Amino acid sequence: MLIHRAHVPVHLQPKDLSKWPFTVAGVRQLISDGLEFMAPITFLVGENGSGKSTLIEAVAGALKLDSHGGQAGGKYAPARPNTELGEILRLDASVEGMREFMGRRQARRGFFLRAETAFSMMNSFSRVPGYWSADTATMSHGEGFMAVFNEMFKRPGIYLMDEPESALSFVSTLELASLLQTLADTGAQVICATHSPILTAIPGSEVLEIDEHGFRSMPWEDLSLVGKRRRYLDNPARFLGVRAGDQDRRQA
Repeated sequence: MLIHRAHVPVHLQPKDLSKWPFTVAGVRQLISDGLEFMAPITFLVGENGSGKSTLIEAVAGALKLDSHGGQAGGKYAPARPNTELGEILRLDASVEGMREFMGRRQARRGFFLRAETAFSMMNSFSRVPGYWSADTATMSHGEGFMAVFNEMFKRPGIYLMDEPESALSFVSTLELASLLQTLADTGAQVICATHSPILTAIPGSEVLEIDEHGFRSMPWEDLSLVGKRRRYLDNPARFLGVRAGDQDRRQA
């Protein structure tokens, strides 16, 4: 494990927790208790607004990765301020982790995929030495994502990902799952925010479910995102009928 804990030291903890992102339950728990990484692959799951992306971006900020996304040691857009949580977050790392992330910026190994800026970042680095040879501007979003993943996910380091499955088909998501498992087997560490039951099923990974109470480790089969999809696939017509009925009642 390169990083085994994220925490906010007592002397850096904010006095005022009444403003975002400190109003988010998962962020408050991180500040009060810290977050332990127990497996080479850690998934953060939860509904929109639960704080998954906020936590991922804070870890990126603590690692001094470009908040726009991209490879450790590289930048493609004007720098923007670190997030408030990223400024105060600290990471406990192994000896190897310290060697990877505390040395020269150009020598650091890792990658950050940020959902909102991913496509722009990919086009900026296409055919740049040290990145990927494919011209992602000529590809669909899904093809571009997989071209980047296949080129960049090849060596140990830390990989932070915010909903990497968003542009992928079922088959491509399976391919990404295989890439992540291979990375973990070679000594890399992955921290990923996702809505994908496919990715979260990777053997040996830890899944932290985030809700209004904070975050907790959950078995894959007990995840809300797994149960809801199962119920939908078992009876789509009934599920959609219930949702439509709820909407009609709200509009009445």
